[in-house]
Amino acid sequence: MDDRALLSRAQHGDFVAFERLVERSRHDLYSFAVRMTGSETEAAEAAQESFLSAYVHLSHFRNEAEFRTWVHWVAAKQISIRRRLLGTSPAAEGALNSRGSRAALVHNPGVDWNCGADEQALSAELRQAIEDATDQLPQSHREAFLLKDVAGLSYEQVAEVSGQSVAAIKDCLHRARLMLRETIGFASHSSRDEQHQQQRGEAKERAHRV
Repeated sequence: MDDRALLSRAQHGDFVAFERLVERSRHDLYSFAVRMTGSETEAAEAAQESFLSAYVHLSHFRNEAEFRTWVHWVAAKQISIRRRLLGTSPAAEGALNSRGSRAALVHNPGVDWNCGADEQALSAELRQAIEDATDQLPQSHREAFLLKDVAGLSYEQVAEVSGQSVAAIKDCLHRARLMLRETIGFASHSSRDEQHQQQRGEAKERAHRV
């Protein structure tokens, strides 16, 4: 059953359907919240509050948008309100530096058995490069990228959450995309060069053995 069908059932009082929607979007929402807050604890609280708020306001949801996009917008609003009330800083100051504890920005769907080991390693390196590059973006650029390209919000929704104009959001997003493209392109090129060097070294070693 797709999300729209589940949402329709949830709006008619089917709590199990809502639980399935939560389960489908839990990982992405938590990862998004970690990137926005820089804190796993705050991210977990924001995600929980967002799902609760979404359930309470199910009757107000319009089916023009996807449930995932809507709940990300709710989370972004929750985080924005929390920042203003508590005076907490955005993700840059509280960023998690341990790779083992950081939530993934790009969801890993699992191992693709149609790819070779080299391609899988390169894919993992690119995902890590995206995460690292996103962490290095200026605050306004990173927030615009997360809200628009990761959460899927409209420019108007991003402007509402961030308190900036639509024009300013578009400028920040354009600059963020350019910076990410440059950084990730360099990482991809470097990774491929390293793999090619390793392959040439292995080929020479096999030739010497023969």
